Amino acid sequence: MKKAVKPILFLSILVLLTILILNSLRNLFTTKTIEQLLTENKQLKQSITNLTQDDQIGYAKVISKEYKDGKLFTGLKFVETARDDKLKKILEKTYTIEGDVIFFDALIVKFSDKMVMDGKQKALYLWRRVYSEKTAPEQGFAIEEFGQEPARYADLLKALNLKDRELFWSNIWDLANQPDKLKAYGIEAIYGNAVYQQLRAGLIYIFKITPSGQVYREIVPEM
Repeated sequence: MKKAVKPILFLSILVLLTILILNSLRNLFTTKTIEQLLTENKQLKQSITNLTQDDQIGYAKVISKEYKDGKLFTGLKFVETARDDKLKKILEKTYTIEGDVIFFDALIVKFSDKMVMDGKQKALYLWRRVYSEKTAPEQGFAIEEFGQEPARYADLLKALNLKDRELFWSNIWDLANQPDKLKAYGIEAIYGNAVYQQLRAGLIYIFKITPSGQVYREIVPEM
């Protein structure tokens, strides 16, 4: 009886390894691409349809201005607000930047009627970085982590499984370099949009995005 145990154990291990290999191969050949997700997933199209028409996406205000070694530095607070509650903060960061003409840089995805089920223009964005006219854009301060799901859209793709959500956010921006394919995927354009302003204390700079993907600002006195 003892001699028969080793062949049975070996056979069991062999069967287990075979199952693991087959599962790995199945996952390898069934991995979805961003192109398939954009063209075949109805849940994604419905989620994008649910994007609001005109939306506040955050605000900034000056918290300090001081000179160091003869150079002006602006301290500012940047806040991103929730899609369903303009008073709810979902991201808050402070920066100290040389100068006072400040650029706020975002990446935009503008969807065509083919993608949006209600036939209306829709766009989403990712805040990328903040910098001044004294610094190069690539030396700016990051606002959100590139390739990760923005906190503002955490519930937008809730109808998708986790793998599809990760696929969307980690790959969508790369399509900007494939303009010939965008139209087939239901995307009109993927581009950067920077707004800038000489910031002054006592004012709040409110950022909004239009359905066509244009980021703009409104200025109101700080209460």
